[in-house]
Amino acid sequence: MEEISWNDFEKVELRAGTILEVFDYPEARKPAYKVKVDFGEFGIKMSSAQITTLYTKEQLIDRQIVGVVNFPKKQIGKFMSEFLVTGFADENGAIVLTTLNGKVPNGSRMI
Repeated sequence: MEEISWNDFEKVELRAGTILEVFDYPEARKPAYKVKVDFGEFGIKMSSAQITTLYTKEQLIDRQIVGVVNFPKKQIGKFMSEFLVTGFADENGAIVLTTLNGKVPNGSRMI
């Protein structure tokens, strides 16, 4: 593992956002949803997330998640992802979302 400096870490904009809408993404190579997330002052952004194993669309609405909002947009199939959804793989490889235990304002930065 390569060590990074504190200055490197400070460049990563890990922000809280609330999932507003979730859409099926049948064109994805691996099962995924498209998610629409409100990041407060950073705007409403879309991304794809391979989280269909552990979450239904209904379970995701109004959930606060952590996303990286300062990566460049990334083409994923015919879809342009505007942020990175964060999570961890469980023992079976399913993605567990990085979520918050309490509510914070959308756009809050992880510190």
